[in-house]
Amino acid sequence: MINWQGFRINYHLWTRRCLYPLISVSVALSLCLSTILPSKAIDLSPLLFQGVQIFNLSNISDRDEIDLGKQMNQQLHKEVKISHNSQLHKYISEVGRRLAANSDRPNIPYTFQVVEDAAINAFATTGGFIYVNTGLLKAADNEAELASVLAHEMGHIEGKHLIKQMREQAIISGVATLAGLDKNKAVGIGVQLALNLPRSRKDEFDADKRGLANITRSGYAQSAMISFMKKLQSSSSVPAFLSTHPAASERIISLQRQINNQPSNQNNGLDNLAYKSRIRAFLR
Repeated sequence: MINWQGFRINYHLWTRRCLYPLISVSVALSLCLSTILPSKAIDLSPLLFQGVQIFNLSNISDRDEIDLGKQMNQQLHKEVKISHNSQLHKYISEVGRRLAANSDRPNIPYTFQVVEDAAINAFATTGGFIYVNTGLLKAADNEAELASVLAHEMGHIEGKHLIKQMREQAIISGVATLAGLDKNKAVGIGVQLALNLPRSRKDEFDADKRGLANITRSGYAQSAMISFMKKLQSSSSVPAFLSTHPAASERIISLQRQINNQPSNQNNGLDNLAYKSRIRAFLR
């Protein structure tokens, strides 16, 4: 006859002594295998940032856009010669801040810089970074014309045109992958586009429209935007500022139509002598 009570007691003792340690070891092993050691930890923030760069550029946050602009600015300082004339920088920034207060994105901390280059050109990157050549400053007849150029470039930032171009270029060039876009590649693409490649026809018209609305709200003469384009259009060589599609003549017609539809009696910034005198003092 089997002593069931004794068997049950011995069985429970055997379970505690043999199975419980095995279970403990199994749990410990599973925890070790599923837990990433501190020395092997993966920093997910670059991957998250890369994902934003590739798949959500059209919805990029202001903070990330500004950070991207700062990185591009660091690279651009190696590509172009930035003026360190404090008086000139102060003047351009004063005009720029006046426009920024009336822009569609006044929450962005706009940064205005002067490039020492005789070419008539201006360009913008992302996050409020705008650059204007000394050649363009000399070509402008008055502050209103200068303001029209800055407002146009501000229009590109308001429309996030470069960001859209970056996304398209990354896909075309094949550097956009499921893993994301390396930040250095993103910066490189952005700098290349800002310096060398023209905006699309749609983007140029959009920047003109936004720029005209901006100078109107800021009190500058609307006519300055057209007078500047006409002056450059009649020059012997097409400047870099207008060497994009659509042609300047088309943009002038479009701007004139907008002015006729919504005229303004504001005529600030048309003092040619005051502007020329000031610019000569800055650029001598």
